[in-house]
This record gives sequence, C-alpha cells and structure tokens, in this order.
Amino acid sequence: MTAAAEPITGARKVMLVDDHPIVRHGLAQLIALEPDLDVCLEAGTVAETLEKLKTVTPDVAVVDLSLEGESGLALIKDIRERYPDVRVLVSSIHDERTFAARSLRAGAMGYIQKRESITKIVDAIHAILAGEVYLSPEMSRQLLRRAASGGSTDGDPLSVLSDREIEVFEMIGRGRTTKQIARHLTISPKTVETHRKKIKEKLGLKSGAQLNRRAYDWVRDQE
Repeated sequence: MTAAAEPITGARKVMLVDDHPIVRHGLAQLIALEPDLDVCLEAGTVAETLEKLKTVTPDVAVVDLSLEGESGLALIKDIRERYPDVRVLVSSIHDERTFAARSLRAGAMGYIQKRESITKIVDAIHAILAGEVYLSPEMSRQLLRRAASGGSTDGDPLSVLSDREIEVFEMIGRGRTTKQIARHLTISPKTVETHRKKIKEKLGLKSGAQLNRRAYDWVRDQE
C-alpha cells in the first residue's frame, strides 16, 4: 500500500481483505482521499486476516468472498464471533442473488459487487459505519419480495445449496479433487462425497461429470 498522510485523529479504521494486491492498492488509494477513513490493515488470506486482527481492531473490514480458494463466508463468521464490533462489508465478483443473503446471515452488514463503481464501495463503508445495511436497490427489492412470498428464490439456481455445499461446489469448479477439498475444509473425503451426492440431487444432476461441468461453468461465469 502506498504511504499516505498521517490519519486524522478520530478517523474510522478500515481493513481490506482481498487476495489481489492491485485491488487492495486501488481501494486504499481511494479511501485515503476520505478524511474520516484510514486503512489500517491489509490481508490476502484468511490466516493473514485473523493474525492481523490480533494487532489492531478496525471499525470495518471490506472482505472478498474468494481468498485463494478459501471461504470468505467462513471468515465473516469467524470475525463476527471473535470481533463482534467489526462491521463487515462484502465486496465480491459473485452474483449477489446467491451470496448477498448468505453474507448477511454470516454476519456482514453489506454486500456490493466489484463491477460497481469503486466509489460506491466508499459509500457502502460510510453506510454500514452509520449502522445501516447496504445492498444494491435491486437486491433490497429481491429480499423484500422473497420475504413477502415466503422465501421465493428470485431465480437463484443455487439457493437450494447450504453454505458448506456452496463451498464444495466452488472448489469442484476450480478443479479441486475430493482429497484436496477434504484437506482444505478439514473434513473427511467421505463427507466430501456426501456433499457431492447431495449437490447432485438438489441440482438435478445425474453424474459426477455433469456436476463437474456445472460447477466449472458457474465458477467461470463468476469471474
């Protein structure tokens, strides 16, 4: 991160969590223009995030959901449990129809897609620091419609999957083997196979090859 001027006394502390240094750098430069905000920490992995949070407690953490193949949802839950005063804003390439509600359930206070103007991220930071929940207008309408209709999914084909199944599904799409997924999630290969079976059933897929292709296509669509 480029060295910035000394933060103004009373500025709110911001942590940036993204596995792309260029993304962090660009956002840090933009935040440096805000007199009431100061980037105090940056991290690119889940482990680095949790380690750095031991040194400084930010007011808000801007978190990507994909961190070198690790789960941003699990990280949000960890932050919420260990540092309840840290407000989390998710900034992600992932479709908000699939991940916005999941992120809020995990403990985030806002969700913004990276394709939005970068200046909107600053608006979102200010909003959640003011105690508001930040979502795009369309996502807010979808959640209201979903609540009014008793849980309609508004066309999200993956809404039937649990958070853990989403994690497994994404790793399958990134070409991870059953053993690699098991090692990464600290579960048994048998449990991974159980997740694979349930995902196939929920998505109406008949074979492992169909599951692999569906997951691969989904991951590519998100990028």
